Amino acid sequence: MLFVRFMSVFALLVLTGCTTVVPLKTVNEDLAPERSSGFRHIALTRGEQSMVVAAHPLASKAGRKVLDQGGSAMDAAIAVQAMLTLVEPQSSGIGGGAFMLYYDAGADRLYAYDGRETAPAQATEALFLDAEGNPMPFFDAVVGGRSVGAPGVLRMLDLAHREHGRQLWKTLFSDAIERAQNGFAVTPRLHKLLSLDAYLANDADARALYFDAVGEPVRPGTILKNPALAETLSVIASQGADAFYKGPIARDIVGAVGSHSNPGLLSLNDLANYEAVARQPVSVNYRGYRVCGMPPPTSGGVTTLQILKLLEPFGLGVDPYAPRYLHLLAEAERLAYADRGRYLADADHVHVPVEGLLSDAYTKQRAGLIQQNEVMADVLPGIPPGVKQSRVDGQSIEQPNTSHFSIVDAEGNIVSMTSSIESAFGSRLMVRGFLLNNQLTDFSFRHIDAEGVAIANGVAPRKRPRSSMSPIIVFDKEDRPVLVVGSPGGSRIIGYVAQTILHVLDFGLNVQEAVTLPHVVNRGGKTELEDHPEHMAMLNRVETELVAMGHDVIRNEQNSGLHAIAITPGGLEGGVDPRREGNALGD
Repeated sequence: MLFVRFMSVFALLVLTGCTTVVPLKTVNEDLAPERSSGFRHIALTRGEQSMVVAAHPLASKAGRKVLDQGGSAMDAAIAVQAMLTLVEPQSSGIGGGAFMLYYDAGADRLYAYDGRETAPAQATEALFLDAEGNPMPFFDAVVGGRSVGAPGVLRMLDLAHREHGRQLWKTLFSDAIERAQNGFAVTPRLHKLLSLDAYLANDADARALYFDAVGEPVRPGTILKNPALAETLSVIASQGADAFYKGPIARDIVGAVGSHSNPGLLSLNDLANYEAVARQPVSVNYRGYRVCGMPPPTSGGVTTLQILKLLEPFGLGVDPYAPRYLHLLAEAERLAYADRGRYLADADHVHVPVEGLLSDAYTKQRAGLIQQNEVMADVLPGIPPGVKQSRVDGQSIEQPNTSHFSIVDAEGNIVSMTSSIESAFGSRLMVRGFLLNNQLTDFSFRHIDAEGVAIANGVAPRKRPRSSMSPIIVFDKEDRPVLVVGSPGGSRIIGYVAQTILHVLDFGLNVQEAVTLPHVVNRGGKTELEDHPEHMAMLNRVETELVAMGHDVIRNEQNSGLHAIAITPGGLEGGVDPRREGNALGD
């Protein structure tokens, strides 16, 4: 891939890099519980044949070790996820779910694996409604068993490993087991998130692990051991994924969910019957590239690709912070998020017009609504080809607690995987050393509107809640992979990933530059500029000009965790999000 160097712009924009039980309460639902860790200066990482980019150095190291021992990208992904369960418990783990794109270089084939959690078989549309039929306060729904879906990440990894693994399953957990037994140093990020959380200390096991005798979170640098997780991973390593979904571990999960004061409906049958799904990736052609993502139940793939198609008719210029370009980006995002809110959901339960949403004719028609120098007055969902029934917009709040890692092995096999337990520390329920997800709160709390029209993302038995996770792999015009990327960030994931793709494909930035630059996201309302004191002059200029075009601009902290790999004629280049604590390890 040819990268047009854009160092003059980048040079201006480089970023520097409790024992007391707390009662449930309503909090500001816009407050992101997983915050940025502050910015670091990170240089572009290079590798010759293989690379791992993950959200914690120990996770990258575990994946790197597998590759060095001859394992495939798929093998390395299992080692990375196992380690993240230990060292990044607020974000992902075996108690959650994931989406993964896997490129098999030998077969020249792309696979999409769905490990999203499912609602219990006994769940009803009233799951998150109070006695009067109104939506519950968000964190009243989150904390406890009510929000826990059947975890999917291990079943997904098991399915993909059977098809693409090279090393024995039982060997891939060894680093995480050893580290759980011997301990790891608590990072400032983990300490900060423990300090901010109002609910985790209510769980006795989590309180004993993460808080001291007087209820203070463990300090940075503390060597934290998790023998319960070491034992759990040892059982899973020796007995396979079935040991998680059946038997004592499953019984303990169901017991914790059902015995909480805010109990859930998860049953042993829900766990035993959980199935990961191999799906068909979605893709679009964009300026000569083929950009590929995950299909529903995540909205991430479709909405990210739709943003690109909406921008394709426009010349974007050469400056990634030109107000005109950012205006076009925000308007394209407004249109795509509008369609997302109405149509995207679990396609196994409701009709989702994926082909129509991504069709050339529809995206061209929608792009025609964008004005070059002023905002659209109203942005409503469109009517794409293939719509079969009336829908109304749902009401879903997605928290930004997630992790993404990208891996390329020496044979050119690729993993782009985004994994999550949803909110910071998930449901705040710990079982056998790992935290359980609260992914069911990604459903719309209402399933119909006042007139009785159905909401696509409403709760239903065995349904998978809509996600924004957006693992992406991009191919060039010769159909060679050139970019691997994804991010955490709740519903902002889509904007983060789309902007990063544009940085690389349209503006020619290298991947470290692309993931470092400040974000601009519009999820359908305000245009959000990522704030940072080092960029006040640039942000002030951009804000002034966007406001003049009619944008309602807010400045805020944003919390991406973009981890990317570019595959270039000269080798591999790794991009590490400076807002978190990860790294890239090449060969």
